[in-house]
Amino acid sequence: MPKRDNPRTGPKYEKPAAGGRKRTASAASGTRRTASSARTVKAGTRSLAGTARTASAPARRTAKPEENPNLLIGRNPVKEAIKAGRPMDKVLMQKDAEGSAKQISALAREEGIPVQYVDKIVLDKLAPGKAHQGIAAYAAAHRYVGVEEILEAAKAKGQAPLVVVLDELEDPHNLGAILRSADAAGAHGVIIPSRRSVTLTETVAKASAGAIEYVPVAKTGNLSRCIDLLKSKGLWIAAVDMDGTDYSASDLKGPLALIIGGEGKGVSPNLKAKSDYVVSIPMCGHVNSLNASNAAAIVLFEAARQRR
Repeated sequence: MPKRDNPRTGPKYEKPAAGGRKRTASAASGTRRTASSARTVKAGTRSLAGTARTASAPARRTAKPEENPNLLIGRNPVKEAIKAGRPMDKVLMQKDAEGSAKQISALAREEGIPVQYVDKIVLDKLAPGKAHQGIAAYAAAHRYVGVEEILEAAKAKGQAPLVVVLDELEDPHNLGAILRSADAAGAHGVIIPSRRSVTLTETVAKASAGAIEYVPVAKTGNLSRCIDLLKSKGLWIAAVDMDGTDYSASDLKGPLALIIGGEGKGVSPNLKAKSDYVVSIPMCGHVNSLNASNAAAIVLFEAARQRR
């Protein structure tokens, strides 16, 4: 009978040469080590990734908010800034502040800077961890001018004044956009109230895309008296509001002040009553009003068109 291979000692299972056996064992061992190393590397990678995540988490939690460069903290910084003539939007003072705080309050009022009395907790939140001494102040991002300066600048150019009066506008992006439109349309300046209104902040400066450097802004404590002053200087007053004459059919060529109302409120009844006429922007869609900066831009460019 032909001899059959033993299934246990046949070609598949026959013993290899001694050297070959060692090489095979070594290769197998190497394979195992490689696999083991790969597993170790992967585990290490996961461990490192976990460590990185763990390390980065506290960094996010402890990140400090960006500080406002226009916020002044403490009695001496605020006092010296006022004395140096730095433009200020307002002073915040703790209600029960004593001593030199009263002198700073009097100094601010002499310079026409609004003083707002607040609780200590307001200042604590405004300047966490800092010794505010009961006083803080917001400096303006740009210098304010007087209303007379705006009118004089128009006169020096030999042009009829074109002024924008903002009635309690609160959105800094709207003010920045209006400054941009005023510059592009050739307006001579913008007037804002001292209270209940956005002021010249860093956000306004950014939203204006540089126009804040070219459009003078005046701040007044009483818009009603300011309108009377503009009238005495020969300006016509036009409120931009609903239920008025189509702006494109209105005469916008002469000395003119356009009153733009605040967001959601429009022009106040008092200023509307003081206006010589009201101009409106016809609406064809479902929304019956425009954003304040959009409305200002439309009427400003119509005034610029009529003046060419």
